Amino acid sequence: MMEKEEIFSKVLRAGRRTYFFDVRATKAEDYYLTITESKKFTNDDGSFHYKKHKIYIYKEDFTEFKDILAEMTDYIINEKGDEVISERHQKDFKKEYDNTVDDGSRVTEAELKTPESFTDISFDDI
Repeated sequence: MMEKEEIFSKVLRAGRRTYFFDVRATKAEDYYLTITESKKFTNDDGSFHYKKHKIYIYKEDFTEFKDILAEMTDYIINEKGDEVISERHQKDFKKEYDNTVDDGSRVTEAELKTPESFTDISFDDI
């Protein structure tokens, strides 16, 4: 399927990802939207390649798509705020761990990483 040239386009650059919003025309000259996510990957030798994912949104789905997108983004902002909480995005991010063991006592993170803290598992039981 040969895609027609873009009628109207916008680009959102977001770190290693780039989002392309393109209005295109059908054979009948009606319009639809494509959203493409392009993500840059670096190979071990320093070269790079892109992986792309594309979705097509047609006019008959616009209203529901906008409503659900707004509902989902509002939910995320209401539940977690708009501050990015991520090891990747914040250099001072400290992951919190539940250091409670079976008997209800708490242990330090260093104690959790000692060989004595590991449990032997028999895969025959699985």
